[in-house]
Amino acid sequence: MATKDLTYVKKELPGKILNIGIALLAIGLIVGAFGLLLDPTRAKFSYLLGFFYLLTIGMGALFLISLEYVVNADWSTPIRRIPEFISASVPLFIVVAIPLFFFIHDLYHWSHTDAVATDALLKIKEPYLNITFFVIRVVATFVIWSLYYFFIVRNSRKQDETKDQKLTKKNIIASAIFIPVFAITITFSAIDWMMSLEPHWFSTIYGVYVFSGTMLAGLAATTLAVVLLKENGYLHPRMTNDHLSSLGGLLFGFVNFWAYIAFSQFLLIWYANLPEETFWFIDRWEGMWGAITLTLIVVHFLVPYALLLPAPAKKDPKRLKFAAVWLLVAHLLDLYWLIMPQYHGEKSGLHYILTEFGFPIAAIGVLIIVFYFNFKKHNAVPVGDPKLDRGLNFKL
Repeated sequence: MATKDLTYVKKELPGKILNIGIALLAIGLIVGAFGLLLDPTRAKFSYLLGFFYLLTIGMGALFLISLEYVVNADWSTPIRRIPEFISASVPLFIVVAIPLFFFIHDLYHWSHTDAVATDALLKIKEPYLNITFFVIRVVATFVIWSLYYFFIVRNSRKQDETKDQKLTKKNIIASAIFIPVFAITITFSAIDWMMSLEPHWFSTIYGVYVFSGTMLAGLAATTLAVVLLKENGYLHPRMTNDHLSSLGGLLFGFVNFWAYIAFSQFLLIWYANLPEETFWFIDRWEGMWGAITLTLIVVHFLVPYALLLPAPAKKDPKRLKFAAVWLLVAHLLDLYWLIMPQYHGEKSGLHYILTEFGFPIAAIGVLIIVFYFNFKKHNAVPVGDPKLDRGLNFKL
């Protein structure tokens, strides 16, 4: 017979977790600053890489929360606080994006009025691709995301004290509204920040491609945190590996979804063989980018597919930890493949390439710091959620 014991004793994370986050943030910023001295333009592209890495992990976690409420899932209730802590980075996006507003002219060809005046295609796109509208879209998107985050998390935490089931209903309604809004805004963000780096190219599936990577990144970060916390006794003691199996199944599903969307985008463009579309992929098959493209296929699909394919692997904590870290690295490589080919600098060498990962390392540090302080301040288990007991009783 299933137990009804909902007792949860909160434990504090060790201070070394915060120290790791601060160290990664400091190292990343130092490496990024060194990159600015070596090659300022390359470093600005690197900053965009770090920013979007932070954005996709945070938004992937926030989407997981909304998805749980809408589908009324039970099994994920005991671990919902983990994506809540990860998505606490969402309100920071507007602050982290401020330097990019000053980098617009270095990153985006469409931001130069003289270039637009002599380019018929850019002239057609000018009503959308202009600095004023760009900034308005970015700020509006971040405000929408932050408002949803604060609303959903406030109700979740308030429920710990009040046990009010109406708060769950409010979150379900808000999440049902947010999901289509998220689909639109993440597409705009993908187009604005990354696809418009090459304003002469477009793909109608680009937003879905970025969404698949975003979801996978947020899911991988959540899985890694859940496994580590469960192993060290920071989550509810009634949690079992069956909960991990559901996370593993989702990881496996979205690995396949990402590969399907990526291949579909490539196949449709390559088969049509229109020069104004194929050149984007041709750029990623030339020189070192050809090797990176092949590596991406192996790292982002073949390896995690093989890791997560067996049913027992989906509830194996060691394999899930490895797969989660692997996918977070794979996601960074994916963003690197999307962003950095637009930088065509003449300078080369290992020390130049290494500096490109300074700001992504800093982004990881930010996520760890944000997670630490949220974990310290709030319960890691939603003790007031009416679905908690059903979630803890979850069995495959």
